[in-house]
Amino acid sequence: MKEKYIVGTAKTSIDNAITKNYNSFFVGFIIDENGKILDVEASAILKITNDFIKKIFVGKDFIKDFEEISSIILKNYLGSSQKSIIVAYKDAIKKYNQSAN
Repeated sequence: MKEKYIVGTAKTSIDNAITKNYNSFFVGFIIDENGKILDVEASAILKITNDFIKKIFVGKDFIKDFEEISSIILKNYLGSSQKSIIVAYKDAIKKYNQSAN
């Protein structure tokens, strides 16, 4: 198998519904052998949130498109988990880079 599954984690604010349900925020990525993001799912409460997050990430390069993805999140994801998505993404990149060594 040439695909990788990577999960990034982050904390959310204490009053966030995600914290109440999961204690942390998780984003799972399926990455192909060339670094392209094939699929994404987050520990979001609402399906529409996962759908929106998926639109931001899928089809982009996991490493090379970090700045573009982060900018899209900051400009367009106006939910309370905005920063948590970026932190979880950074955590996933860290794990991805460690797996390459």
